[in-house]
Amino acid sequence: MEENIELGVGTRVEHDRYGEGFVCKNSLTSYEIIFERGGKLSFGKANILKDMKILENVEDNKPRLSLDEVTEVLTAILERYAGISKDVEIADRWIGGTMTLKPGNSSQPKEIPVEVFFHKIVMLRDKLRVLEQNINSHKSLSEQDKVNMQKYITSAYGSLTTFNVLFKDRDDYFTGAGKKEE
Repeated sequence: MEENIELGVGTRVEHDRYGEGFVCKNSLTSYEIIFERGGKLSFGKANILKDMKILENVEDNKPRLSLDEVTEVLTAILERYAGISKDVEIADRWIGGTMTLKPGNSSQPKEIPVEVFFHKIVMLRDKLRVLEQNINSHKSLSEQDKVNMQKYITSAYGSLTTFNVLFKDRDDYFTGAGKKEE
């Protein structure tokens, strides 16, 4: 038998001692199998491969997590423990817009899609948050050092409040040490 095979409910198996049987329950760590000469018995998944011969495998039909559900769980974990934020949306009025950087001399201006610029601002914010978490959880920094470094991060957030106009939701705004953004 293959080592990583999953037996579905209804799979027919044969055991030297108990004869033929079928899987009636598939749990996380074990199978319950009803045998003609042994009744209902439970077998750990780790040892089942040594004890059984598969006569007819029924595809496992247990409900599985969808990709969207796995993504949601992983995103929540990353948000909580790695400082990676949720998807941040750009304000509707900026979608499809461009930024033009016009030099003071006669050289060509540069146009940048607003969405590209916005993505970079969000990445910068995420990296500042990770830095903030790393500082706060650093074992060898004194509390005073942490406070001093935190002041620089708060000041950086304050410098970025100009870009709050790009965010769709106020909850995503940058805020500095002064007042909360209105």
